[in-house]
Amino acid sequence: MSNIGLIIEEKAADIGNFLVGRLLPFREKRAVGPFVFIDHMGPSELKDYQNLDVPPHPHIGLSTLTYLLEGSIFHRDSIGSAVEIKPGAVNWMTAGKGVVHSERTPEYLRHSDKRLHGFQIWVGLPKHLEQSEPTFHHIEADEIPVWEEDGIQYKLIAGEAFGRKSAVPVHSQLFFIEIKTKEAKKISIGKDLYGEAAMYVLDGTVSTEGNTYGSKQLMIAKDTKLCEFEMSENGTVYLFGGEPFDEERFIFWNFVNSDKEMINQAKINWNDQNHDAFPLVPGDEKEYVPLPKAILNRK
Repeated sequence: MSNIGLIIEEKAADIGNFLVGRLLPFREKRAVGPFVFIDHMGPSELKDYQNLDVPPHPHIGLSTLTYLLEGSIFHRDSIGSAVEIKPGAVNWMTAGKGVVHSERTPEYLRHSDKRLHGFQIWVGLPKHLEQSEPTFHHIEADEIPVWEEDGIQYKLIAGEAFGRKSAVPVHSQLFFIEIKTKEAKKISIGKDLYGEAAMYVLDGTVSTEGNTYGSKQLMIAKDTKLCEFEMSENGTVYLFGGEPFDEERFIFWNFVNSDKEMINQAKINWNDQNHDAFPLVPGDEKEYVPLPKAILNRK
């Protein structure tokens, strides 16, 4: 039996071991392991008058993972964190019962031309941590494990794999891995992975079972242990996945939880600007992202 399934424009066709789409979640696959959302930002060219400005907005029931390839973002949150994230570092914020954060271009870059490129990822929390106190960790680039084997460069951005462990303090069994090649290489890593696995092709192409996939495609393996593929020269792929949760995770706007009632209460709290549930962000108290009315009314 073939190990690929293909999704183009959310229409599934079974051609092997991978489902292929552009972002997570998509209709046929809502999560991969504990990962419930992945957003590939950019690459974007920002002029001297253009800046990233995402005002304070809330989260519950998840951890956010921000990983930049180019550019810079200044993070502030309701815990009191205020830190600039640069390429190669990781921002890991666990919302638990509720956190608020903003993401903006740092002050010193706001009047310069700049680029922004990276990933923003949501990881669901184990059920017993969904109501935990929020936390924030910034892990510098030199704390992330990087190694080379047979001319292939590996980076374990988060989680555990290959007998190694990242410094990012994750809450469940997961992995987020970068693989880079200078020359065309065959990659066979199924034995080192576990649970569910997906691959995002950033640069170059990936070939498997006679099919070739270009960049900006997400490929979800039906059988992680059969994760074998060929990368083109100057290729970059990202693998993420791990052990899935027993319970389904629901997503409404920025809220993730296994209990819809928790999500409904979070909607009310944010809409009412209940600062006991969602405290203000120190240094960024003047504005916030309103709850979309369509979200408020949806059950």
